[in-house]
Amino acid sequence: MREVTYRYVAPSTVSGTADERAVMLATAGGRSANPAFFSGFAEQPTLTARALLTIAEVARTRYFDPGAASRSRDPVVTSNMDVLRFESLSACNGVYARFDLEADAVDGTFLNWGTTNVDLNNPMRTALAGITDAEPLRLTVGRDELTVDTLDGTVVERRVPLPDRWVRGFAEVTVAAGAMMPIRAVAAGPARRILRELPRLRAKRPGWVTWTPQGARLTSTPHDTAVFLAGPQRLGSVGRLIPLVQGLRLYAPPPAHRAGVGGRASSQRAAQPSAWELVFDGARLVLVLSPEVYRGFSGEGGILTALAHTDPDDLAAAARLLHGQSMIDPAPLADELSVDPSTAWSVFHALGGAGRVGFDLASGGFFHRDLPFERRALDELQPRLGDARELVAAGAVTFDGASASVRSGDTRYLVRRDADVSRCTCPWFAKHRGERGPCKHVIAADLARAEVHS
Repeated sequence: MREVTYRYVAPSTVSGTADERAVMLATAGGRSANPAFFSGFAEQPTLTARALLTIAEVARTRYFDPGAASRSRDPVVTSNMDVLRFESLSACNGVYARFDLEADAVDGTFLNWGTTNVDLNNPMRTALAGITDAEPLRLTVGRDELTVDTLDGTVVERRVPLPDRWVRGFAEVTVAAGAMMPIRAVAAGPARRILRELPRLRAKRPGWVTWTPQGARLTSTPHDTAVFLAGPQRLGSVGRLIPLVQGLRLYAPPPAHRAGVGGRASSQRAAQPSAWELVFDGARLVLVLSPEVYRGFSGEGGILTALAHTDPDDLAAAARLLHGQSMIDPAPLADELSVDPSTAWSVFHALGGAGRVGFDLASGGFFHRDLPFERRALDELQPRLGDARELVAAGAVTFDGASASVRSGDTRYLVRRDADVSRCTCPWFAKHRGERGPCKHVIAADLARAEVHS
């Protein structure tokens, strides 16, 4: 657990009259102490207010134990100069939410690019609940024309925990979303019905969402055009937005990735994450759900391979290319980085591990996000990777053809690599079968093999 200090010049507020409401979202941190990102009017006041409430609700909810107390964390806002993105992770780390407000959905000025936290306090949430389309809504992210000298009597300072798993969760969502493909687009009417009906299901076990002429249903039978769903109640967070939904897009890993892994039969489909994107005019809200209700994104380990094999020089070169882009396609940047396209994708996934980028399913590309987090702590966030490097440094890896023997403590584990799949004889692999990233022995074998061939 690391501690950071959020410095708000004043609490976020809603003010004004029935003729015009003004929402001032206070910021803290980022590239400057209290950055100002946007000032102008929301074209859809009700949508904007309800979406912000949804982001705040996700941040303070523990879905596998809704009654448990949780410390609400301030959502993250990123300005890409043509998109405002509000993000949060649930208290249980198993649900990721992001609301994208595009330039067409606002009438105002994007003032700056960067990432910071915004203060969505209790009075702010109460005020947002009363906003309607009957009144203009001015949205200000940050606070304008304040100098250090004027802050002495108005700074609101809160010391809050920034858990390691919060940063790891953002990184793993980037990897998970980057591996997904569009599965189905649903029109407004059916989308609203699906979003009302699915959260009411009390399924005893996870299932697959399939479509019939009567609508969506949950089944235990996997299918290439189905979407895996654990905990349908987790979709209930978007309830206040359902009347405004104009479409729904669903995303999941490709069928080949959804097949059994780690020695499972192809009929034994692995639990997988899914993404549910609510479409509005000029705006989107996406929920990414972890494969199981009790399973947070922070422990998935999907980013380990990218981190293990990314050259630090490539990582630094890619970071220098980031300047607030709302759409980053690594393929055209491969030449600039002097790497092949697949390596470029791995580099940007590794940047996600430090919170430097996120992934936008709608555009199919990365966007620049710069979390207020120290990059030197990156390895500390991934203990499996650190343990693997220690094994390599200790000379614990030996090879016999395509197999590797890895000595860990008093035990030797055998790592076999067939095609693109690695298997290990350790208890971790026996339990997870590669579904939660590689074990430290597989990573160590890969690192040692790379050293041999370098």
